[in-house]
Amino acid sequence: MTPPTDRQDPAQQEKSHHRTLRAGQRSQVWVAGPDLSAPRLLFQTDEILIEAPNWTLGGQHLLVNGDGAAWTLNVHHPEQGLDRIVFDPPISLNNDHVLSPDGEHIYLSAMDTHIYRGPLAGGSVTQLTPNDGKRHFLHGVSPDDRRLAYVQIDDFARPGTLAILNPDHTVTVLDTGPGHLDGPEWSPDGRWIYFNTEAFTTTTPGHAQIARISDQGGPLQRLTTSSTVDWFPHLSPDGRWASYTTFPPGTIGHPADLPVEIRLVSVDDWNQPVQSYALLGGQGSLNVNSWSPDSTRVAYIAYPIET
Repeated sequence: MTPPTDRQDPAQQEKSHHRTLRAGQRSQVWVAGPDLSAPRLLFQTDEILIEAPNWTLGGQHLLVNGDGAAWTLNVHHPEQGLDRIVFDPPISLNNDHVLSPDGEHIYLSAMDTHIYRGPLAGGSVTQLTPNDGKRHFLHGVSPDDRRLAYVQIDDFARPGTLAILNPDHTVTVLDTGPGHLDGPEWSPDGRWIYFNTEAFTTTTPGHAQIARISDQGGPLQRLTTSSTVDWFPHLSPDGRWASYTTFPPGTIGHPADLPVEIRLVSVDDWNQPVQSYALLGGQGSLNVNSWSPDSTRVAYIAYPIET
């Protein structure tokens, strides 16, 4: 979910500027992996705050957002810089975007809280979510490209719910228990939906943990039991690995500019990282799935500040 302050009304945020870099701050794109104890710096800029990398299906580019727009970055030639994707009509984007399994389209969350679909190469976009008075924050697309998983919010004073947009444009809401949730995303085999939730820790405000639920609904399975606040689980395409962000204990929501970690784990043990990378970040660092198509690399964004 995009608001930098947890559950901030996007209608209010849309009236203000998009996130920008602070004095002395940079956006850094890093590449990591289960076999890399030290990540590799791919690209950095002090001109624009970019967020939420997706790896394109061909493995040639990363998709990021920044200043309300979508951009691509050539992984093999990052020195070429960012290339803006132009949509028609123009839409002001947040940092929730998911690539279609067809490799040619993007599902996009906009600041008007609707979800759109458009070509990766740019061009005409189509609104997908209903005009139901609710707010829609995209995070997942089913492997068969027929359904979208998103967080549905009626009122920012109440927790969000897990909603599925079906092919016939109806909406199914899965019961995930009490507490706010975020980041719903399908497993590569389509059997499970993974997300972070406060359902297990309702006596500790904001203490999100990682869980999953069957694609058809049912009881939750808790995957992390930790003192940290755990957000945005993402599975690798081969289903072997996962990444997520840990915030310091007591963090409410997923704010920016905190000392956080990106953790890589085997899906057989979510509580024992195979790699862990410390950075200044949080919001925007790993909001969407950023595994490479071959499941060997993860991209994330840090926001260091020189003082």
